Amino acid sequence: MKKRNYVLGLSLVLSLNFISCNSSKSETASMIIHGGTIYTVENNNATVEAVAVKDGAILFAGDLATIESYRTEATVDINLEGKTMTPGLVEGHGHFMGLGYNELNLDLLNTTSYQEIIDAVAERVATAEPGQWITGRGWHQSKWDSLPEEMVNGFQTHHLLSEVSPDNPVYLRHASGHAGFANAKAMEIAGLDVYAREGITPSDLVEGGEILTDAMGRPTGVFNERAMTMITQHIPESTPETDKHAFDLAIAACHKNGITSFHDAGIPRETIELYKSMQAKGKMDVRIYAMLTGWDKDLLNEWYERGIMVDPDHRFTIRSVKLNCDGALGSRGAWLIQPYTDRPDHFGHETLPMEFVKEIAVSGLENGFQVCSHAIGDRANREILNRYQFAFNRNPEKAKNHRFRIEHAQHLHPADIPRFAELNVIPAMQAIHMSSDRPWAINRLGEKRIKEGAYMWQTLLKSGVPIVNGTDVPVEPINPIPSFYASVSRKTLKGQPEGGYEPAEKMTREQALRSYTLDAAFGAFEEDIKGSIKEGKLADFTIYNQDLMTVPEDQILNTEVVMTIFNGEVVYQK
Repeated sequence: MKKRNYVLGLSLVLSLNFISCNSSKSETASMIIHGGTIYTVENNNATVEAVAVKDGAILFAGDLATIESYRTEATVDINLEGKTMTPGLVEGHGHFMGLGYNELNLDLLNTTSYQEIIDAVAERVATAEPGQWITGRGWHQSKWDSLPEEMVNGFQTHHLLSEVSPDNPVYLRHASGHAGFANAKAMEIAGLDVYAREGITPSDLVEGGEILTDAMGRPTGVFNERAMTMITQHIPESTPETDKHAFDLAIAACHKNGITSFHDAGIPRETIELYKSMQAKGKMDVRIYAMLTGWDKDLLNEWYERGIMVDPDHRFTIRSVKLNCDGALGSRGAWLIQPYTDRPDHFGHETLPMEFVKEIAVSGLENGFQVCSHAIGDRANREILNRYQFAFNRNPEKAKNHRFRIEHAQHLHPADIPRFAELNVIPAMQAIHMSSDRPWAINRLGEKRIKEGAYMWQTLLKSGVPIVNGTDVPVEPINPIPSFYASVSRKTLKGQPEGGYEPAEKMTREQALRSYTLDAAFGAFEEDIKGSIKEGKLADFTIYNQDLMTVPEDQILNTEVVMTIFNGEVVYQK
């Protein structure tokens, strides 16, 4: 009897082993990637030889010999041929439709003088219909190689622009998005000449913004912060056709630059409907983590009642709110504790009442929504941290995993730096802004404030908070390589200065890669599904022509994205 039981038991074990072997062999890969350096961003397994993919997810990441067992005749083989692969990059703060529309309208990001802007507008006027609006974005007076003779408060005046476009209204957004530049025709449509005849000065017309005027009290064409609506309310709205075109262009731009996920920093209900429509049509080929635009309380209340939307396919998720609380340094709209060094009578702008910020911090936390607040100046950062702290203290149970963010956190008072870790507030900081802004930002803030509190990456990381990186596209081009370079070098894209600005605040290359992958995923509650190369996570990868983790610093900017894999499929190949 014992012998019979032994035989039966042995048969059962052998049967189970047979089933187990067949089961493991039944796991087959739709794609195998190998032949280059693969950085996982996993602490205990920094690099692997190969990755196997199945059904849009990572089946296995490890040694090539093991992965070969997953191969079939139908498996797509990608040999990196010495190239480098990382997890798919996450644009941690950008404006998706702004990216698309920058492809459609005048793109002024690379202009280096006022004359270049005039020339670009004149070229567009030549083909425009009479009365057609000409719009664009990207100019930045502090980045020009030469300045025009006529300047008011550090900005150009509209006269040359109005000369080349007398009959077409023109409105050109500042690169920061916090100021705009209009010609005479646009200001006429806005009724500024009528106000002048009635004796109303421009400064009487807006709150939380500024219309710049010359010595005679005449508008120069520059509109700061909320004053921009004086012009923008008259610009014709986009059409469904142009929205769809811009969406497609934005998807293509992301793929070309290795971006597989995108934190969309503030979208209205119309954009939500557009995204739903594009997802239904199978066109949502970037994973969008969207923030509801915070100024629309009706929209927020609708979503509070509905609850967060976490897409099971991880294509379109809504679980956060975006608040715009001050302006930008370039337009002197950032809200400061002490006045601007180069404009001693000016502190910037509180573009959203702090009482409103407190209200949304409380209601967002109560309803399970992350709150993400734009703050560049030290006063704005301090005031927002105070409102967040009030909300956390009021509802400590809901605050256990809030992941509230401050977008930009560009200039901080030294006393407020440790508060990010104390309150578990995530700074979403775009390293490329340091590269672009630092040469002239010292004029705005002075040396002491720059050195003690501007672009404090390493200090914040050492305090125990992750940093979410990105570009703030279309404020900067979406290309992640310059932002990575700025993160580790603290230099301009021309390689200046030697050693970098405030070099103690440099990120290591490992930190910079995490800020674009795993830490960015953490900033969206998504670290369990993406951000590193690990079994079970989404099969999103970015492949480069060289190893950006080891090449000499002066060669990092030569790095190019040569392939992007999204959901286990090649969506871009150079």
